[in-house]
Amino acid sequence: MSKIQPSSLLPSLFAQFDEEHRLNVLHVGPALPETVEFFSRYRCKLYFDDLFSELSRLQTDAEAPLTLEQQFRALLQLDSGATLDLCLFWDLFNFMDRAATQAFLVAIRPHLHSGTLAHGFAVHNLKTPQSGQLYGIREADQVSLRARSADLPGYCPHNQGQLEQLLDCFRFRRSVLLPGSRLEMLLEASIRDD
Repeated sequence: MSKIQPSSLLPSLFAQFDEEHRLNVLHVGPALPETVEFFSRYRCKLYFDDLFSELSRLQTDAEAPLTLEQQFRALLQLDSGATLDLCLFWDLFNFMDRAATQAFLVAIRPHLHSGTLAHGFAVHNLKTPQSGQLYGIREADQVSLRARSADLPGYCPHNQGQLEQLLDCFRFRRSVLLPGSRLEMLLEASIRDD
């Protein structure tokens, strides 16, 4: 059963797109029914990549057959040449250390353009425990929350200042402090279209 959390940032995110504009959307996490239903209002291609279930399998040692960047490219199910209009990262960056975050960004960067927007959650205080939530969208101003069956391994949260340095291909457009010392973030790509 899902709970609803109001969002003051999602409406400004979706205000950028009309229902006739074709969107390419990356949703990091499982495909929840309410999210699929919400996006059925738009002309879009949805990429659901549940990276959370794969993070513990990523190999970072020198003996790994693939680099972290190559592993992320293999995990992301993006069409060749696809450019993303919207990325829903949710709390992904709370579960990736600096090296994994940088490798993920290198893998996703070719799919970003100057108009790409992103949404996610972070922590205000690094001692904040993990939320244990799966995220989806109920309405343009409502995030749906479902409890995960178990806490995820590898919790290593970053606050806004750390993320501003780590997420070098995005800039913070706005952030909102939420209960429980969590942050909701609205990001925009800071890259040039060639």
